[in-house]
Amino acid sequence: MAYRARGRRYCDEDIFLTSRLRARFDLALCHPLDAGALMEGFDAVVVRNSGPVLGYQSAYDAFRAQALATGARVYNPLTGKADMAGKQYLLDLSAAGFPVIPTVGSAEELHRLPSAERYVVKPKLGADSVGLRIVPAGQVAAAVTAAGGEVLIQPCVDFVHEVSFYFVDDDFQYALYAPDPERRWELRPHAATAADLEFARRFIDWNDLGHGIQRVDACRTRDGGLLLVELEDLNPYLSLEALAEEARDAFVTAFTASLSRFAQGAALNPA
Repeated sequence: MAYRARGRRYCDEDIFLTSRLRARFDLALCHPLDAGALMEGFDAVVVRNSGPVLGYQSAYDAFRAQALATGARVYNPLTGKADMAGKQYLLDLSAAGFPVIPTVGSAEELHRLPSAERYVVKPKLGADSVGLRIVPAGQVAAAVTAAGGEVLIQPCVDFVHEVSFYFVDDDFQYALYAPDPERRWELRPHAATAADLEFARRFIDWNDLGHGIQRVDACRTRDGGLLLVELEDLNPYLSLEALAEEARDAFVTAFTASLSRFAQGAALNPA
């Protein structure tokens, strides 16, 4: 709850959510490091805004192993193929021709990317822009070496704004966008078009998570198209403070229903 994220107060969101979920569930909140010791006494474990697991990777890996070994129900389910498993999916989706920001994993593959004056170099295991660098084309190889590990390399895309689409299970809930590219977390409601939702659902379908909350982050290019920035399927921040009260209530209703089905072991209803 004390994790400090740039431009966001994670704790506020979860204080609000738990205050509403208590009407339906008996809850206990704990630090991620304590989850393994407590989860036997509960029907399900909900992973929420815990900050990047990089800060306690070995403990998180132990939690995952324990949950899988004991059959504990973890929400979101631990089968996610996107951010939950690292950033390899961006390389895979890029190679498969999905509408993602073109991505490669080494300086030797730079020729596979669109030519650009600047490139983004970031850790393959990363979050919250930790370790991200924007460098001139001629300095990519040096930046990769300085990173000292596996990286992702992307052209620095000239985009209009970033937009996020929020789903509970397979159902779209709302969309938010950042009008100012320099202020990523100053968000406003976005009226998603049919084309927007077709784009976002392509990644929800690919991940095939079944239950859980997912956030599809994209950037709007100058030609009006969308490119995936990331698919957050571990503990997505929801920016509920940017929603009107009616929209927040609708999200809480959808989340509560999803969590009820999940805790009871019920199958996901077709969308």
